[in-house]
Amino acid sequence: MKEIKVYNSLSGDGGKGLYSKRGVSAQKEEVHAATKNLDKGLYPNAFCKIYPDILCGDTDWVNVMHADGAGTKSALAYLYWKETGDVNVWKGIAQDAIVMNLDDLLCVGIYNTLLFSSTIDRNKNLIPAEVLEAVISGTQEFFDKMKNFGVNITYMGGETADVGDVVRTIAVNGTMTARWPNAKLVTNEKIIPGNVIVGLAGFGQAGYETQYNSGIASNGLTSARHDMLEKKYSLDFPESFDNSLEESVVYMGPYRLNENVQCSMNNVQFSSTVGKLLLSPTRTFAPVMKELLENHFEKIHGLVHCSGGGQTKCMKYVPDNVRIVKDNLFEPPVVFKLIQAASGADDREMYQVFNMGTRLEIYTNEPNAASIISVAKSFGVDARVIGRVEAGVKKELVIKTERGQLVY
Repeated sequence: MKEIKVYNSLSGDGGKGLYSKRGVSAQKEEVHAATKNLDKGLYPNAFCKIYPDILCGDTDWVNVMHADGAGTKSALAYLYWKETGDVNVWKGIAQDAIVMNLDDLLCVGIYNTLLFSSTIDRNKNLIPAEVLEAVISGTQEFFDKMKNFGVNITYMGGETADVGDVVRTIAVNGTMTARWPNAKLVTNEKIIPGNVIVGLAGFGQAGYETQYNSGIASNGLTSARHDMLEKKYSLDFPESFDNSLEESVVYMGPYRLNENVQCSMNNVQFSSTVGKLLLSPTRTFAPVMKELLENHFEKIHGLVHCSGGGQTKCMKYVPDNVRIVKDNLFEPPVVFKLIQAASGADDREMYQVFNMGTRLEIYTNEPNAASIISVAKSFGVDARVIGRVEAGVKKELVIKTERGQLVY
């Protein structure tokens, strides 16, 4: 097994620039610029855009629709499937595409009576029917599991297209929508100085999961894939990446997907493979949040899903003139230590790109934190107070790590 040597840099050059050289942006600056003039909806600070009830015209209800997907994690699944023949890896990709929609909607208070439509684009010459079947059956299996927790999602079908001229392998995406009562929305307008932030861990093994979850979720996988995996993958599977990229930023890591690494969870040592760590299906917090939103709604002042933008995601959704201090985040689980060691990325870039193990933020009054943490832990999801909201002259984020302080 390879020894993990974590890159010891707070804000040096590290892997700066690699993300943009690979044709992606952690902060989506160009996307935000293109959409800056669009209507922000009823509540500009809400995690999802919220509109009046156009469907039924009821002023006491709203409509919300959200679109997202598994992103380039499907390229990792392709490599894993080609190497191992394990078609079930695609069921995890189905879950990724769902959860990246579902858990965003959780952040505005929606946890039930949802509709989902999938969009699957494939290169038919490389992605056979068995892969499509695994994605579609995996989608329904996830919905069946959520129904056991009172989270009802109806699978409305969707579009499956053979577009080999556009897609190298496969892209798995989806759209989720709901009609929801206005009185049960979380809009982040109640976030105020004095609040604390309860963080829910994306790693470990929840009571509704069948195996250890690395916490990687579905963001930053372009960086993780190329920084972790050997150059041999570019030669064996040129269809798995953008061939216009500079050769120096493609598959530049030390690992193969089937390589064993040591992991630790709750002081228990065990081994996993690089492939399983990078392909852990994105954990949903729906069972936890259903309990909190149904029975502890008034305690919740705001919700943020640390997805694209990692630990800086909150800056888009908290009010102006607050200072967010995160000084008690979970220790980053092993998958992020491996990525940082392989890439040489500094802490500033790591916390901007990845969730680093803390994936959902609940803003609340300090006396309420203990009961929220207790609910999460009853589902096997670790939780703790990770920080607080302070008054500030401008919006600012401070992250304290074991190596120092980052300010955004």
